[in-house]
Amino acid sequence: MGHPLNNADVIVVGAGIVGAACADALSERGVRVAVIEQDIAGGGATAAGMGHLVVMDDNSAELALSAYSLSLWKDLVGDRPQRHEYSGCGTIWVAADEEEMQAAMEKAQNLSGHGLLCEMLTPAALYAREPQLRAGLAGGLLVRGDGLVYPPKTTRILLDRAMRRGAVTKRATVTAIEDNCVVLADGTRHLAQHIVLAAGARSSALLPELPIQPKKGHLAITDRYPGFVKHQLVELGYIKSAHAASGDSVAFNLQPRPTGQILIGSSRQFDTIDPAVEPAMLQRMLRHAASFTPQLAELNIVRTWTGFRAATPDGLPLIGPCTARRGLWLATGHEGLGITTSLATAQLLAAQIQNENSRIPFAPYLPGRFHD
Repeated sequence: MGHPLNNADVIVVGAGIVGAACADALSERGVRVAVIEQDIAGGGATAAGMGHLVVMDDNSAELALSAYSLSLWKDLVGDRPQRHEYSGCGTIWVAADEEEMQAAMEKAQNLSGHGLLCEMLTPAALYAREPQLRAGLAGGLLVRGDGLVYPPKTTRILLDRAMRRGAVTKRATVTAIEDNCVVLADGTRHLAQHIVLAAGARSSALLPELPIQPKKGHLAITDRYPGFVKHQLVELGYIKSAHAASGDSVAFNLQPRPTGQILIGSSRQFDTIDPAVEPAMLQRMLRHAASFTPQLAELNIVRTWTGFRAATPDGLPLIGPCTARRGLWLATGHEGLGITTSLATAQLLAAQIQNENSRIPFAPYLPGRFHD
């Protein structure tokens, strides 16, 4: 009997939510899958993130991927939301001024064009829904279909589903990727027809030539204050800061967890791979959040932490074949949208590996776009 890894058609490197979704999608198609993870499944960026399922529309490719993925999330969660700690809370994009209100209207038209339920909120309608928001805001946009999950739980569900179909998992560190092969820290080499690299910000440690840069983010979570806010709240100014290619930034992002706790984001920093919580950055983020919801400053914070998003130069993930090694496929570079777009990523990748048609075109996400 050979090593279980050696019977696989596909070896997936990384068992965060993207790797787990890829294992699920491939095993569903009858492919023999092995998953290698150096830590616990879903323990990296998957555990560090907010778990916000949000349709984003900075460009048409991002909108297509996130909208497709949200429809897959609805199917996955189905009528058992508690398994995923899912809440269909919706997102309110908060407009501070008339310029942002204009951006909200454009967003509403864009999303509605894709069949997504949106509702423009006057100041009165905004405060009726979220009385904790500070006075003087211009209004907002409610996107009803957005929600949130606890990503490590879903990661486990996807992996377990793949394992019931015969997928195997191994806890080990991949130190190199060769043609149709991964090399582990113990020196063993494991061959497979396809290697899928789904290791998030760690992907560039294995392939330094990848156009991926880690973006550090801080998060904080409070004690339980049920009903403090009811929707995921994001400032429309977020769009101005989220895809900034350099410099440190913070944006207002508040989330009501199903536990009654409030999750507070978000910050972005380049040029650091130090996971330590930085008090100055955290303070800046919390102060900014309290500028939108003043009572937040009175709440008790129980934990703070950081994570690293895998960012590409154009803000879109790398999904598809990689010419750096024979048999290598990428499913990485999702930045802050890995949870949202994990399920669609897996479907696009599995379709390419199996030479099937995909529900949306995969061209915008192909890694080869950076070699032109």
